[in-house]
Amino acid sequence: MNPKRKILVIRLSSLGDIILTVPVIRALKNKYPEAEIDFLLKKSYKDVYANNPNLSAVFLYEEIDDDFFERNYDLIIDLQNNLRSKKIRNKFNGEIFYFKKPAVKKFLLVNFKINKLRPIKSIPRRYSECVPGLSLDNLGAELFIPSDVQPKLKPEGKYIGFCPGSRHFTKMWLPEYFVELGKLLSDAGFTVVLFGGKDDKDICADISRQIPAAINLSDDDNLLQTAKDISLCKGVVCNDSGLMHAAAAVQTPVIAIFGSTVREFGFAPYGVKNLILENNSLSCRPCSHIGKSKCPKGHFECMKSITPRLVFNELKKFLL
Repeated sequence: MNPKRKILVIRLSSLGDIILTVPVIRALKNKYPEAEIDFLLKKSYKDVYANNPNLSAVFLYEEIDDDFFERNYDLIIDLQNNLRSKKIRNKFNGEIFYFKKPAVKKFLLVNFKINKLRPIKSIPRRYSECVPGLSLDNLGAELFIPSDVQPKLKPEGKYIGFCPGSRHFTKMWLPEYFVELGKLLSDAGFTVVLFGGKDDKDICADISRQIPAAINLSDDDNLLQTAKDISLCKGVVCNDSGLMHAAAAVQTPVIAIFGSTVREFGFAPYGVKNLILENNSLSCRPCSHIGKSKCPKGHFECMKSITPRLVFNELKKFLL
């Protein structure tokens, strides 16, 4: 492929998945420094690539028209690989590479606990392997935050971030556990800061009200503002969620609590100091590769067994 030609990368959703494409884009730019690299995603996630110097253009799925399909791409890289993205990529004449999802291996692990997902590969690594000869560097993901995004937190603060939300119930640590952990941290001299988007406002408000001096910075999905303030935290306690990857992208140490999902799926915090807390003694884990609306067994021990005191003790050691 001529290094000066045009490349289109497709990943429409969701937040964490798109953040994890950033190392791949950087690798493409390193391999083809003269190439024009464009990215197609959904409007909700456009801030992930705001100001990213490795892209020539960002296109929004909701706004593509006939002119978009007249663009002459030599290479189309489909990291979504679903019916929607296939329909898009097949309208171009360029060479196509696509992400081969380990669907069968996930099915075996979730339903029969047969683990064919070892050794564990990160999602960026799996993405990169769909492009022959593409090598990732040793850096993590990145978010390029413009200088006009000013932090709401004071730089000298002793902050611990909480990201209690998730799209799926079985990926959410108990709200009352976040409250108990917050009180322990408050007694230890930390200030707890709550982060989340539109869907997390209620849970963030409820938790923050119960923790002394907590700060609630949940907002209307302002990713760059959230990331700016997360970058000022000593560490973040979170679920397996998009904001976990946002924290990693600004190099804030992450303690992630995994319930129904496991690290074999590739979504561990990438390229940052991190600790995953999970109950590996449960034969029912994982019960899903994306999360469920309720515990299939009814006991929810994957989350209930990760106690606030345990997290507090691990957090203290983690921050040393």
